[in-house]
Amino acid sequence: MWILHLQHHSLKTPHKGAAFFFLQRNAYLSLQKHEGMKGGSLRVWLAVGLLALGFHPGEAAGQQGTWCLVIHGGAGVMEREKMPPERQQAYLRDLDRALTTGDSVLRHGGTALEAVEATVMVLENSPLFNAGRGAVFSWEGKNELDASVMEGASRKAGAVAGVTTIRHPIRAARAVMEHSPHVLLSGRGAEIFAREQGLERVNNRYFHTRERKAQLRSLKKKTRERESRDNHGTVGCLALDRYGNLCAGTSTGGMTGKRYGRIGDTPLIGAGTWADNATCAVSCTGHGEFFIRGNIAREVAALMEYKGKTLQDASAGALEKLTTMGGTGGFIALDARGNLAMPFNTSGMFRGYIRSTGEKETAIFAP
Repeated sequence: MWILHLQHHSLKTPHKGAAFFFLQRNAYLSLQKHEGMKGGSLRVWLAVGLLALGFHPGEAAGQQGTWCLVIHGGAGVMEREKMPPERQQAYLRDLDRALTTGDSVLRHGGTALEAVEATVMVLENSPLFNAGRGAVFSWEGKNELDASVMEGASRKAGAVAGVTTIRHPIRAARAVMEHSPHVLLSGRGAEIFAREQGLERVNNRYFHTRERKAQLRSLKKKTRERESRDNHGTVGCLALDRYGNLCAGTSTGGMTGKRYGRIGDTPLIGAGTWADNATCAVSCTGHGEFFIRGNIAREVAALMEYKGKTLQDASAGALEKLTTMGGTGGFIALDARGNLAMPFNTSGMFRGYIRSTGEKETAIFAP
């Protein structure tokens, strides 16, 4: 694996050509900010730097880094025999649509951040998943949404919580990261910020669906006890782009019948979302309170960073911690070499991945 150091910024990439594209797209543009440096001299400086690092124009021009995209649509109790085949196919179609969208972004040279945002937006548009259009209801009969995003190169992050009129919370999370000095905005303040950023807003009724309404109604009438499915449901995406950078994004409607402004793990960096090029990117789904208490997303990265574990072993360790605490759910994880993990301790988790080689898989139930 190549490790490049440029003005205290390290880029870890499995591909020499990917590093070239990263420098070309990011380092070159950042240098333009330096006073007095013109385009010609910048190109000379960049060429000299690349040659010093062992790159040759002809070699780099013919190479491009690999990429990978991983998604989840929530974990929970899912019984194959109780889910009609047409329902299963509907889930798989939307998962495939999301993968195709993100892959297209990466294939055309987009960044991991751009791919994560575009992919999560597809899942937020689907009424099948507990995020955006398919968000569950709070006890008061409203849809209150949370989302977060984190970049692995800079470890910058943004999040929103308890928003009710932002059509795509993942876009608001990105805006917080890029256009504010903060990491997490909530409630009315987040709504005002979204309006100032020109993000699309909708009436809260846009998020209402019959299925989610029926779930709340039966819970409030106490015709059934609270079930695992009431506490689960999130969508998430991880991306590794051709420049060697990771990004993670997560979006949710939270817990069915939640009260008192409850906020789960999704908008909390380290609990539900994490990304660091030096270790991995993680997006979680499940009973949020346990992910918060266990800081599960960061736990995967910490096991890699401090104990030298592989992604697979670190993921297994984090899931064991969650299970020991009594928590249920799962997560997806991806490192800078393209290794991925999708562990869960429930009977199913909507999930999938796609690689630059064209390898693709979607699944619902436990193997």
